[in-house]
Amino acid sequence: MDALLTTEREQRIRLAMTGLAAVLMLCCMGAMYLAVASGLTPARPVHWWALACCSGLLLVYALIRSGYSRRWQDPAMTMFQNLTATGAVAVAYVIAGEARGIVLPIVAVILMFGIFGLQPRQMRILLVCGLAMFGTAISWVQWGGTQPAPPLALSAAYMLMIAVVLVAGTTLSLRIQAVRSRLHQQRNELSHAVDQVRQLATRDELTGLPNRRHLNELLHERLQHARHGGLQLQLALLDLDHFKAVNDTHGHAAGDEVLRIFARTIASGVRCSDTVARWGGEEFILLMTETAPADGARLLDRLRERVAALALQLPTGTARLTFSTGVACLRPGEGAQELLRRADEALYQAKASGRDQVVWAAGDAPE
Repeated sequence: MDALLTTEREQRIRLAMTGLAAVLMLCCMGAMYLAVASGLTPARPVHWWALACCSGLLLVYALIRSGYSRRWQDPAMTMFQNLTATGAVAVAYVIAGEARGIVLPIVAVILMFGIFGLQPRQMRILLVCGLAMFGTAISWVQWGGTQPAPPLALSAAYMLMIAVVLVAGTTLSLRIQAVRSRLHQQRNELSHAVDQVRQLATRDELTGLPNRRHLNELLHERLQHARHGGLQLQLALLDLDHFKAVNDTHGHAAGDEVLRIFARTIASGVRCSDTVARWGGEEFILLMTETAPADGARLLDRLRERVAALALQLPTGTARLTFSTGVACLRPGEGAQELLRRADEALYQAKASGRDQVVWAAGDAPE
C-alpha cells in the first residue's frame, strides 16, 4: 500500500480517492460488457471505450503518484476527473445501444465525488458541461448515429432524468458547501471567542499586562523551574508614587492613561525572559529569571531613569512619575507567598524612606 499510495497523508488521500473512482469505473465497464454479452450493444466500440477509460485512469494515477499534479491548483485533479468521467459516460450512452439506461446511475456516482471535492463554481461548470455533453450525445444517437434510434419520447425522458440528476447533485453540493462554509465561519468565531476569554482570564484589561491570577500561575512555574535548575529568581514589587494625587488632580481617566503608559514603559525596558504584570491598583510585579542581584539592580535603576524622564501631557497639565520598589531574591525552600511577603516588606521600607528608590529585602541586597 505504501508503494501504491506513498506514505504522505495528503497524497494517500488523493490516490485512495482516485483508486476508488477507478474501481467504480471498472464496475461501469463490467456493466457495459454485460450489455455486450446480452447482445444489447456491439463489442468493438465498447473495447475502444474501455481502453480509453483505463488509459485515462492510469494517466491520472501517474500524475498524482509522481507528484507532478502538485504544480496545479488542484493536486487531486478532481475537476479533471469529474469532467472526463462525465464525458466517458456520455460516450457510453452513445455506444450502449439498447442498454442506455445503465448510464443514469453512473452520472449520480460521478456527482457524489464532485459534491465533496469541488467548489461551488466548479460544480456549476460541471453542470453546464454535463448538460452539454449529454445533450450532444442524445442528439447524436437520435439524429446522427448509425444505430437504430430509440423513440423520441424515450430520448427526451433520458435527457430529463440526466438533467434532474445533474441539477439535483449540483444543488446538493452547493447546499453542502454553504453548510461547510457556515461551520467554518462558526469555528473561526468560536476560536476568536475562546481567545478573547483566554485574554480576559489572563490579561489585565487596562494595561494589557498579565493579571494577578495569571501571574500567580507564572510565579509557581518559575519557582519550580528555578528550584530544579538551581537558577536565580528575583521578584520586584513596583508601586507608583503619589498615584492618588494623580487621580485627584487630573481625574481617573488621566490616571488610567498614566497606568497604561507606565506599563508600556516598564514592559519595553525588560528582557524577553522577564515578566511584568499588574498586581493591583498602581502596583506591578517584575519577575527576573536567571538574573544575578547586581544585574537586577542595574535593570531597576534603568527603569527608574526611564520613568523619571517621562513628561506626561495630560488634559489638566504635565505629570511626572516616579515609583518605589521592593525586591526579594528566591531562597532555597522558599514558597511564592513568602517571597511576595518579603518583597512587600521591602516596598514598605522604600515608601517609608522617601519613595523613588529601590530597597532590597534583608540579606538579598547585591554586593
